[in-house]
Amino acid sequence: MCLAAFALGLSARFPLVLAANRDEFHARPTEGLAWWPPTSEGTEILAGRDLQAGGTWMGLSAAGRLALLTNIRAPSRQQADAPSRGNIVTRWLTTCQRTDRFWMQTALSGHNGFNLIAADFSRGDLYWMSSAHASPLRLDHGLFGLSNGSLDEPWPKVVALKQQLGLALQRAQDCPASTPDELASNLLAALGDSRVASDDQLPATGIALELERQLSACFIRTPDGRYGTRCSTVLITEQRGDGLVTTVYERSHAIAGRPSQLRRATLHDWPPRPAGDALLLPLGAQRPMLVHHHPQPHRSAAARFPVMLSDFDATAVRG
Repeated sequence: MCLAAFALGLSARFPLVLAANRDEFHARPTEGLAWWPPTSEGTEILAGRDLQAGGTWMGLSAAGRLALLTNIRAPSRQQADAPSRGNIVTRWLTTCQRTDRFWMQTALSGHNGFNLIAADFSRGDLYWMSSAHASPLRLDHGLFGLSNGSLDEPWPKVVALKQQLGLALQRAQDCPASTPDELASNLLAALGDSRVASDDQLPATGIALELERQLSACFIRTPDGRYGTRCSTVLITEQRGDGLVTTVYERSHAIAGRPSQLRRATLHDWPPRPAGDALLLPLGAQRPMLVHHHPQPHRSAAARFPVMLSDFDATAVRG
């Protein structure tokens, strides 16, 4: 990912909402949102896949973990032989390690600069980790934004996406008849904003001014067509009765020879919420009564929550 904004515990109806863009070279082979084959330990991951290095930029596990990663833009400190950062996400989704131990291993692994948002909802934990900071920072309720700098660094596109997410979430909260699809459509429109920032607002990250301009848009299209926004992802968790339902939308954008597609998967009773945890509750809200469901015969997450091609209006890129 190269741009993300997420709201945590700000809405009683939608306790978790995330919107993100992945920017990459168009020639880099990629697989869209899908359930990966289970690991030898039985871990099931829902994510896109980088077919060149094997990792991913964002994903979740059926067991209740979530992660997304952005690169830190620091060209003078890039190492050509560093390991792929996408494997950090995969490791978080497949491990049972707690945050502190995972971070100790990851910080020493020689990756180029990165940010990682890592959640383990089964424990009620959500952290921001960064190669530029000594230790993880726990995140609770709030509206957060992230690009290729630090968490909530006020780059124009970070500020804009946070603002649009906040407005879209407020509209959805104020209109009980609104649907997650409508909220997702509004967020995909925000992610499709290709307007660039003015020069006086640009960050100084060590790259040429013209490239800095091109990368300042939420939705990136470079003049030579070699690099740009490859996909947009929206994740919406809705409180329905006594349970949580999460829908993931991934819109892959059209490039030469490949049409745009919208994939979606709806996960019931995800994320898991441990007794006593308030991570996904608005401040001051009452905890819903925990209901014990009768055990069901085991079926894979891919069978229970299939990824479908969707035909709802995904909204065109604007700019």
